[in-house]
Amino acid sequence: MTLPEQDTSTVSALRALENHSASVRLRAALAVGTTPDPRCVDRLVERCAVEPEFSVREMLTWALTRHPPSRTVPRLVGELRSERVQARSQALHTLSKIGDRRAWPAITRALLADADDEVARSAWRAAVVLVPEGEEAALAGVLATQLGRGERATQSSLSRALIALGDVTVPLLRAALTDPDPRVRGHAVATERLRRDPDAGFELAAEEAKRVVALGATGREG
Repeated sequence: MTLPEQDTSTVSALRALENHSASVRLRAALAVGTTPDPRCVDRLVERCAVEPEFSVREMLTWALTRHPPSRTVPRLVGELRSERVQARSQALHTLSKIGDRRAWPAITRALLADADDEVARSAWRAAVVLVPEGEEAALAGVLATQLGRGERATQSSLSRALIALGDVTVPLLRAALTDPDPRVRGHAVATERLRRDPDAGFELAAEEAKRVVALGATGREG
């Protein structure tokens, strides 16, 4: 049986997602997104889990946003249970771009504290987008448990997620200022400074926080 023209082009595009050339894979993802077909969703999600090129992963995410959330969201939520790190992180990233709050129950505490920094960062961004009205304080409480975690990029992501939740983070940051861990204290100071002056950038806020924490430690020792 001869496939209709659209089906033939779709099949070709899906095959091209396996091509050794990143530019070919990029064009294939663009083609699938330009002409959405719900039958492509499973393959797009599967490719997200293994695609090595960032630009192609972004195009795959864009292609998924072009399909009905009723089809994509359940499939992406299923990926959050994957043992593959990239599958979890890319699914979270795509859910944040789709913005359908039906995915909110799948953003678990375990994901928000995932051992892999990239997964955790993706979970923080998705949570801020998907959190229902009235649950911001509870989310902020979970995120605050991650203060002091990771390197600058990870800490910057967490700070921006906390700031995006608004004033509910203020008492949590104040409480963290007395934490016995200097990394937690420094991260809280940097987040508060960034909250007050978003244009300063996290690097500057973090450097200032290091001085504040060091002076505080010196003061206690004296």
